[in-house]
Amino acid sequence: MTHARVGLVDCHTHTLPRRWLDLAERYGDDRWPVRREVDACSADLFVGGKHFRTVPHTCWDAAARLERMDASGVGTQWLSVTPVMFSYWAPPNQAAELARHVNDEIADMVRHAPDRFVGLATLPLGDTDLALAELERAVGELGLRGVEIGTNVAGRDLDHPSLRPVFQAVAEADVPVFVHPWDIGAADRLRRYNAMYTIGMPTETSYAALALLQGNVLGAIPELRVLLAHGAGALAWLLPRIERGWNAWHDRRGGLMEPPGSAARRLWADSLAGDESNLRLAGHRLGWDHLVLGTDYPFPFGEQHAGDVVLESSLDEDIKAAILAGNADTLLTGKP
Repeated sequence: MTHARVGLVDCHTHTLPRRWLDLAERYGDDRWPVRREVDACSADLFVGGKHFRTVPHTCWDAAARLERMDASGVGTQWLSVTPVMFSYWAPPNQAAELARHVNDEIADMVRHAPDRFVGLATLPLGDTDLALAELERAVGELGLRGVEIGTNVAGRDLDHPSLRPVFQAVAEADVPVFVHPWDIGAADRLRRYNAMYTIGMPTETSYAALALLQGNVLGAIPELRVLLAHGAGALAWLLPRIERGWNAWHDRRGGLMEPPGSAARRLWADSLAGDESNLRLAGHRLGWDHLVLGTDYPFPFGEQHAGDVVLESSLDEDIKAAILAGNADTLLTGKP
């Protein structure tokens, strides 16, 4: 029987706070995101005084979001903040202020429909102690069930020593971490063809995965569950080349003691890989049991009809069912 478009679990969706905390006005720095309402159904986001994008009200309106979910057969969404809110560049106390506000707002959305929403926390990763405190609050007090982080923290890669205690605490809290590309180097060069989204983000995600692997983050914390956005970027295609380098240059292996292709099967990826061929490659490299549905809802560059690539593929029906819903529970709870 063909899998129906119903009860889907979308692990890659984005939100913005309903109540806006205008830190640009408070601290006099236009690097903070600014939101200006356009009408009842949309708003403009500005960063650095420039228009970043227009966003729909479903970013913060839980009732409207649920209506769209019902219409598209989505049973559950994982809610993670739009990455422009990470603000890792900011003074630590100010970044922590924003993270607390964002997490409070996500928790409010979850309370609106706790059987439909799973909240992921953002953390002020520029300061380890503040990040650990917010993780404890977000998971222990607010009931958020995972963490979203960027692919680097103001230029620090994910194997930086300051981040190791955070990853350890995430693992001990028994929640997954969703890694989303942001703050991509050579951004000026990528603007010409809007290539930050087409080439920059997949490459950035691949480097973040490499840091987790060869930086021995996953080796040191084997219970850490990591989900990579956008089909793991270009990682699936690059893995044979990474493994060739690991075999050729023993002095550049970092802390990775096993072949990268084997270690990479500890990572997870969403289904937003572009097409069936890329999805099959991700499944082949990471394992079909480590793929979950992701759409980038509600943004137009993502999948406009949840599950289209999976549902229209020639994959076995049991694999489709696992990607569209079943695997997400294992990623969330750590239990098969």
